[in-house]
Amino acid sequence: MRKVYTGPVEALAGLLRDDMMLMCGGFGLCGIPDELIEAVRLSGVKGLTVVSNNAGIDGVGLGKLLETRQVRKMISSYVGENKEFARQYLGGELEIEFNPQGTLAERIRAGGAGIPAFFTKTGFGTKVAEGKETREFDGENYVMESGLFADVALVHAHTGDTEGNLRYRMTARNFNPMMATAAAVTVAQVEHLVKPGEIDPDTIHTPGIFVKRIVAVTTGEKRIEQRTVRKRNDATPAAAAGGGTH
Repeated sequence: MRKVYTGPVEALAGLLRDDMMLMCGGFGLCGIPDELIEAVRLSGVKGLTVVSNNAGIDGVGLGKLLETRQVRKMISSYVGENKEFARQYLGGELEIEFNPQGTLAERIRAGGAGIPAFFTKTGFGTKVAEGKETREFDGENYVMESGLFADVALVHAHTGDTEGNLRYRMTARNFNPMMATAAAVTVAQVEHLVKPGEIDPDTIHTPGIFVKRIVAVTTGEKRIEQRTVRKRNDATPAAAAGGGTH
């Protein structure tokens, strides 16, 4: 099976339709499949249910799909960096299914493992549990959460080979590996596309059996949601005394 495609638009050809469920990997703006998201925007599909830890920021990542009103519902954990998201949600234009972050991760993992539902303590007695089945085990209360399985998953990997084996780097391992297992079709954008055998088998995070389509992308700009730095203080005791440091 040919897995490598010439570009993001070609990689998504024939997969997208209105009202589908889409998973998008990454954490904050790290490891997001931004070029594949742009291809979704260009396709014009609408009514999407998007599963993602967060919703990007205004004009970046999933923020692009919010601006074009292509998203009907978000299943997310943290969405506090997107003003357009907040505006649409508060205005009743966007549905949201909030999840504790660990619960969202487990719902995706469960979907990929063929587990339809599971019980967790997290969220019991809060709004998270409203309308859901609850049960007591060994004197402790739990809430039932359903697994998630999407029509298409979009993931970003640092390195991938032409057979679809993927390796993620650092924070990009959040959500990308589990989402790659939890969809009917997984499409990966990779920064470095190599030949089979060039990735050490012990460092492969997603086996190629889960990946149907691959596209090589340029690394582009590595964005940070909020840059927080400590004010530099050059007036250290050693500097003030004219001495050196070791």
